[in-house]
Amino acid sequence: MATSFSHLHNILIPLSEQIRESLSKTPYKPPDSSNLSIKLYVQSLLPPINNNNLESDFQSQLNNFSLLCAALASSQTSTYDHLSWIPLSLSNSADSAFRELRKAFSDDQEKDLVTELMPALLPLIKASIKESSVDKVDADGDEVSAASARVPVAYAVLAAYQLNWFVTQVDLLQLGKLCWLIIPCALTALDHWSPEVKGQGMITFIHLAKHVNSSEFSLYEDVILDACCQNIASSDEIWEHVVEMSVLLVTSTQQNNPRSQWYEKLLNEMLSHLWRQPRSKERRIPWLKHIEPLLIGMGLVLLAHFRRLFPLFFKWMHADDDETILLVLDSVKTVIKFTWIRYSPYYDRLVDELVILYKDASLKVEREEIRARILQILILLQQCKADRFEAAWLKHEDDPNLSTLYPSLTPKEPNSCPIST
Repeated sequence: MATSFSHLHNILIPLSEQIRESLSKTPYKPPDSSNLSIKLYVQSLLPPINNNNLESDFQSQLNNFSLLCAALASSQTSTYDHLSWIPLSLSNSADSAFRELRKAFSDDQEKDLVTELMPALLPLIKASIKESSVDKVDADGDEVSAASARVPVAYAVLAAYQLNWFVTQVDLLQLGKLCWLIIPCALTALDHWSPEVKGQGMITFIHLAKHVNSSEFSLYEDVILDACCQNIASSDEIWEHVVEMSVLLVTSTQQNNPRSQWYEKLLNEMLSHLWRQPRSKERRIPWLKHIEPLLIGMGLVLLAHFRRLFPLFFKWMHADDDETILLVLDSVKTVIKFTWIRYSPYYDRLVDELVILYKDASLKVEREEIRARILQILILLQQCKADRFEAAWLKHEDDPNLSTLYPSLTPKEPNSCPIST
């Protein structure tokens, strides 16, 4: 950076004073009778009043002001108790102040402020997350950390929100170039014991997976995917994040290798977690929403997982909510398309379960959508294995409740599955 920042300092100070005034008027009550004051910490990031030592302190003031804006602006997406005191107006003011300073920096320095700040700020954020991590093991094998006993976890949560906010501010064309800084920091968040910290690390990885080339993960590939596996059994509040993150990262990094150990490990971990509470709506819906790319990526390898997949599918096809039914029918169709349901003992039962659901759908709000999906699957099953389908369908052919299906399921010659496996 250039040595003279008087112009930028003259912009930063009034912006800081506006936020200082808003902060002073914002009431603060620590949650759960906590003695911790996040508000005091945030206020400590403001430049000292009447500071005349402009140039020597500017870099520090710029860093702190940016951390301040990130803390306040990121609270918009937070439900965390220690950040709930920040009103939307203050959050928006911080976001606007940072954008104004960023534009002034770009005009003055012809560089992007966020890109320039990342090498200085991410190590600070990483250290703040690390302070309350559990990273030691005692003689009995129990995880302990002297740091976690004296450093409130709220600081790590705030740092995780700051991390995610800064990452989402990076120009997408520059994001890949900063992965070497972002990934270690996000991994530190995933390693933390707090679900809130983990969740922000996951959201950060989701953003990266959606916007950078898979080659940017190459140096960290195994470490990242191992962290995904280790976090599958997270609490339900971040289950959707870990599923989306894991699916995006494994399909991005292992896209040409369906027999990769990481596909196998991740799917096994997810299925194990689902089997612990197979009727949990909070687990099945997020999984069904995000799992399709992984199913497609594995293709025929899914045959090895039928024993654990289809019993779950059969349970979920008769769930109380229409959303689950529609989602599971989509997943069933995907599995059939990419495996041709070869040599499966579940073929006949699948036909029976679909018939039962077709009749039960008369009581569903989404009955037309449900029945349309069932018909698509039955046609696909018939196309894949005509002889076996005719044998399975024989027991249902006289059922008057299925009369609308008959015209679409007239006997056909055996054919190959229309979708490439």
